[in-house]
Amino acid sequence: MDKIFLHGLKADTLIGVYEWERQQPQTLLIDLDIGLPPRRADDDDIGSTVHYGEVCEAVRNSLETRRFHLLETLAEHIASLILNDFPAAWVKVRLVKPGILPDVREVGVEIERGQPVE
Repeated sequence: MDKIFLHGLKADTLIGVYEWERQQPQTLLIDLDIGLPPRRADDDDIGSTVHYGEVCEAVRNSLETRRFHLLETLAEHIASLILNDFPAAWVKVRLVKPGILPDVREVGVEIERGQPVE
């Protein structure tokens, strides 16, 4: 199982159940593990893999224009984005909303999704 990973991606978005949470963008920390498509060992072409720079740009751009109440919904959105727009076999999305609760370092959610089986 080959994968690429992006850990600690920072992205700002409006998110939260409560109105006060959605008054200004919050910075989320995003970890992504993305299953790579099969390829030859000597294939050195970026087009044969998942371009992690483009993944970062796509995630950030999407979060600038979308609003969410739940981290779970946001995680599903990111997973769908990656599976639909990149040649990913599967994706694990971990979202962290730091500092949202007193005396709790991290609050978050983690999901794993794969391409549908044909």
